[in-house]
Amino acid sequence: MKVIIAEKPDQAMKLAAPFKSKKSQGYIEVAPHSLFPKGAYFTWAVGHICELLPPEEYNPSWKKWRIDTLPIIPEHFSYRVMRSKSKQYTIIKNLLRKPEVTEIIHAGDAGREGELIIRNIIEITKVSKPIKRLWISSLTEKAVKEGFQNLLFEQDTRNLYYEAKARACADWIVGMNASRVYTLLLKEKGVSDVFSAGRVQTPTLALIVKREKEIANFKSQAFWEVFANFEMNGKQYEGKWMKDNESRLSSKEMAEKIAAFCKDKPAEVVEVETERKEYQPPLLFNLSSLQATANKAYKFSPKKTLDVAQSLYTKGIISYPRSDSSYITKGEAQTIPEIFSKLEKWDEYKGYFPTPVASILNNSRYVNEKKVTDHYAIIPTDQVPNPAKLSGDEQKIYDLIVKRLIAAHYKPAIFDYTTVKTLVDGRAEFITKGKVKLQDGWRKVLFQEDSKDDDVILPPLEKAEAGIVEKSFTKEGKTQPPKRYTEGQLITLMKTAGKHIDNDELEKVLAKTEGLGTEATRAGIITMLKDRNYIKVEKNQVFATEKGILLIDVIGDRILASPEMTAKWEQRLHEIGKGQAAPASFMMQTKKLSQKIVDDAKEQSGVWDLSHVNIETISSQKSSYNKKEIGTVVGTCKKCGGDVINKGKFYGCANYKKNNCQFTISGRILGKTISKTNVQKLLSANKTNLIKGFKKANKTFDAYLILNEQTGKIEFEFPAKVAKES
Repeated sequence: MKVIIAEKPDQAMKLAAPFKSKKSQGYIEVAPHSLFPKGAYFTWAVGHICELLPPEEYNPSWKKWRIDTLPIIPEHFSYRVMRSKSKQYTIIKNLLRKPEVTEIIHAGDAGREGELIIRNIIEITKVSKPIKRLWISSLTEKAVKEGFQNLLFEQDTRNLYYEAKARACADWIVGMNASRVYTLLLKEKGVSDVFSAGRVQTPTLALIVKREKEIANFKSQAFWEVFANFEMNGKQYEGKWMKDNESRLSSKEMAEKIAAFCKDKPAEVVEVETERKEYQPPLLFNLSSLQATANKAYKFSPKKTLDVAQSLYTKGIISYPRSDSSYITKGEAQTIPEIFSKLEKWDEYKGYFPTPVASILNNSRYVNEKKVTDHYAIIPTDQVPNPAKLSGDEQKIYDLIVKRLIAAHYKPAIFDYTTVKTLVDGRAEFITKGKVKLQDGWRKVLFQEDSKDDDVILPPLEKAEAGIVEKSFTKEGKTQPPKRYTEGQLITLMKTAGKHIDNDELEKVLAKTEGLGTEATRAGIITMLKDRNYIKVEKNQVFATEKGILLIDVIGDRILASPEMTAKWEQRLHEIGKGQAAPASFMMQTKKLSQKIVDDAKEQSGVWDLSHVNIETISSQKSSYNKKEIGTVVGTCKKCGGDVINKGKFYGCANYKKNNCQFTISGRILGKTISKTNVQKLLSANKTNLIKGFKKANKTFDAYLILNEQTGKIEFEFPAKVAKES
């Protein structure tokens, strides 16, 4: 028999769905089939079942945070099973150890992190049986069967595991040491809070703080512009005064003089230039572009978009959502006619068919084998649902993905842009710009919210036409500060962080390695920055908090806050994944880096000036229950996938009225308020931070809260050493 290990329960069920099976506690048993002649057990992880050991497990003296123990660098890294997930781990281990099991099929997500999750489990069980790798980009029945027919060998993806493990261990070293050293040094200055730092979150925060300071330091200045209304043989239009490509005047008096000069003066059209522009349909979605688009269209946070897309993927109706590619292969392109034949049956889409372009099979803008790495672009699968039967959020994300693919089968949008230069009394030059839409093209499918449909429609004008200035006037304006980033723009900013680097070579590296973080991790980084009170999001605008600004101020221009480190880091990790670099060498460099981070912090702390910092405010901003956050979404329901809402005295599922989902988490347990941050950790990782001061009877104790996925109940986990699997 074979054991197939998926990353999550719903994915395992989808993988087992094409086969005759029966469900047991923690696994599904599949009857003999041509793909599994002796049958198979389909089981699952619950996300990360294993975690790196905490510092005190390597050295008891590392438990207490002290400057003199830094940097903390274990000789060898070890994983342990999370106590909250030990039951499912035991089920997997027992299945793997069954004598009749002769082969293991690794069916984690087809990416770096999925590779690590499943291999860690297998490694800790110490079961050494042959391993094959399932590598698929959708969960349709067809894709699943084809995947099992074309399994990869274990060694085909082994380097990806080395890459993922090196990334996890290196992040542990940098994060642990950077967080401790800055927290401890700031505490010496009177700031009593924990300052988490890391190789992706800190440079991302630095970019946000940079924008915050640009806004704070911006000094608005008044300016004046001069306008004129022209009459040319019965045709009217407006122009703006321009000199040396500049229209703004710093002097109100000068603007009024120009306007007065132009009044009732003769005018002549001296130049008419028309430029025709074609706009190709946008590329297909990768995760970052989907997150940015959903944020712009619906104000969805990047995490919400990823969660909804993951739900659609699990249902088998879109391809793998964590893709970093905007291209598909010819194989996928050949399935599009079948997908369209199903989509056009629904009222939501039938108006777009037949598409003007019959096929994109030979269009390299979309179909490019060389630009598809692990996964192709996010597209709908041939398992087309009734859109009306999807949840509201699922409908919105599915609609974006479907329409992006349909738009690729439409012609370009074409506009004529006209610039008219008018001379008043042979001296004063005025410019008028307008456009004419010649062809809607793909814009029929995708209305662009940022398109300026109120652009001036000009009358037909020819060079040398003469007329008069009917009216001339001035307008006062003020220079505007840079705009705050939206969460969607933040995703794009992370992806394109290379443009913030002055070093051309490193910029190329970041462009190649997709900037800060990966498609799968960027949403989590933004959520982390919010949870740690470094940023706040109001009306989709991202603000840096006092705490976030303070951390970046004290780090300064050192390497921890620069995209440079991530550029080099991701380049080397990519080389490890390709088998071109050794993990041991990478880890040696990381250990040196952690020493430098600690040394830099110590050196800098001597000259820190916190006289301008409101220490009491920052120290009191530790995450806690906040009445102002009532009604906000804190995570995803473990029972039905809906939004979990802060209800004040408790956190509850928003689908209570819709489907009677009764999932709740109390806002206060045994005398302790359960913070939003801890609820988010409970929902995402099944475990809170250590909470101190629970009271029962006359006793006080410290504990973690854990969410038992088998029973759905919240339980206590007491801080104690957890023995490694032997």
